[in-house]
Amino acid sequence: MKNRTFQIKLLVTLILASTGCGAHTADEKKLAETDKDGFVSIFDGKTLKGWQALPAKTAPAWTVRDGMIVGDGDKGQGYLTFENKEIADLEIKLSYRFPDEGNSGISIRAREDKTHKRHFQCYHADFGHVGIGKNVLGAWDFHTPGRKEHACFRGDRLVIDEKDRPELARIEGAVTREDINKGDWNTVHVIAKGNNFKFFINGKLSSEFTEHLPTEKRLDKGMIQLQLHDPGMIVHFKDIRLKILK
Repeated sequence: MKNRTFQIKLLVTLILASTGCGAHTADEKKLAETDKDGFVSIFDGKTLKGWQALPAKTAPAWTVRDGMIVGDGDKGQGYLTFENKEIADLEIKLSYRFPDEGNSGISIRAREDKTHKRHFQCYHADFGHVGIGKNVLGAWDFHTPGRKEHACFRGDRLVIDEKDRPELARIEGAVTREDINKGDWNTVHVIAKGNNFKFFINGKLSSEFTEHLPTEKRLDKGMIQLQLHDPGMIVHFKDIRLKILK
């Protein structure tokens, strides 16, 4: 228990120290609060403090309104990136909403793509509006130039062996399209622990993968990013909470 308490305090201290401040204002207090499950809020509901738009020219696309982050695809497509850019094992929870159509998601262990085929390499928990299809809504997407970019759609459990060969199975009781709220708020929970990655929507497992590739071929740590994929789209985010796993 003492170790657990120390880890929570350390996480809070690191988040606040990286912004150069202590937990004195109301917004800072919100960021410092840890819930009973060990999650810390990483969005204060009023500002984008602690977040950075990448590429930088897309900064006008991200604003805060009525306690939520608003991404406007007509002002740029890119990623809103959390300030701690070296996170390995984690759990992240948030709520998202598409007022109309759109394509977004959470990238984890993201890093600059030195092949320049993409902006970033990452593992990407994909979600879009209801109707976009299971290859986006509830899927894991592999942004991994230089290795296979496997299919792991909603309802899939994927195992990647040491030679990068995939084996798929169905998840019993996985989230369905009918479980996802069209035009309204949905909750997401992503867990990345070692070589296993789980993606939940509204409390139900949507997709999962485990990889057994050699360590040098995996993404071991990196950035957390919220995606803004298409022009003409709007996406909302709120209640963003993070737990770094030790």
